[in-house]
Amino acid sequence: MNSLSFLLLPLVFLLLSCNVNTVGVDTIDVSPDWNLVWNDEFDQDGLPDSTKWSYNVGDGCDWPQGCGWGNHELQFYTNKIEKNARVENGKLIIELHKEKINNSDYSSARLVTKGKGDWKYGRVEVKAIIPDGLGVWSAIWMLSSEDKYNGWPNSGEIDIMENVGYDPDTIVGTAHTKAYHHLIGTHKNGKIYHPSAQDSMTVYALEWEVDEYRLYVNDQKYFTYKNENTDFKAWPFDQNFYLILNLAFGGDWGGSKGIDSNILPVQMVIDYVRVYQKNNG
Repeated sequence: MNSLSFLLLPLVFLLLSCNVNTVGVDTIDVSPDWNLVWNDEFDQDGLPDSTKWSYNVGDGCDWPQGCGWGNHELQFYTNKIEKNARVENGKLIIELHKEKINNSDYSSARLVTKGKGDWKYGRVEVKAIIPDGLGVWSAIWMLSSEDKYNGWPNSGEIDIMENVGYDPDTIVGTAHTKAYHHLIGTHKNGKIYHPSAQDSMTVYALEWEVDEYRLYVNDQKYFTYKNENTDFKAWPFDQNFYLILNLAFGGDWGGSKGIDSNILPVQMVIDYVRVYQKNNG
């Protein structure tokens, strides 16, 4: 072996030992089969980027499922109020407050990408810390953009992550369709024990393809929903969907063990949102 080989060996070992896929706040590490097509890294303080996010506003009384956003929730969702939704130090903060606003005693925010981020199939990632506390209800989910099959639940709902504050260690993901939804007791879901959801950033992900979709917590799969190849009643997931981030209070599930308004304000903190699609389309 010549002297040049001896000089090169340390460099070779160094390169082999490096982990080139290390994930940091600003790095992206997914399969090369996926292309990043939409993202928000929340790198500018102030209101959320209006080219990417809009708001559902009010107490839900104009929502098809009725007041309280269909679930008898107690909050009023505000529009462009930094107290409830703001970007700060590289994070999106959705904050729930106790305050009198219109006919509600609580304020929060519900951010949506409808018309600004709508996708059919792909991988959706949201990295977040969620709050606990009696009455709190955190959600990362998707609804139909075009309402192809006429209303909920016909056009489908994908719950990527839901958590209620009285059960902080349990992450739930659910499929809602005409054939399978909670109002008739046929909904299909998965659960995973995740005791650090309130303490450390967690990646909640959906991988959605023609034949099935899968849900993950930190790349650990916890639910798969299969396409039965029947009709839209079981698989309405052949159309564009948009993303929703919200923090609710009370309601049929979130408030089923009672509420404690003394815990407020609480925050959902989101590090990033990223959407990928396959190279082959």
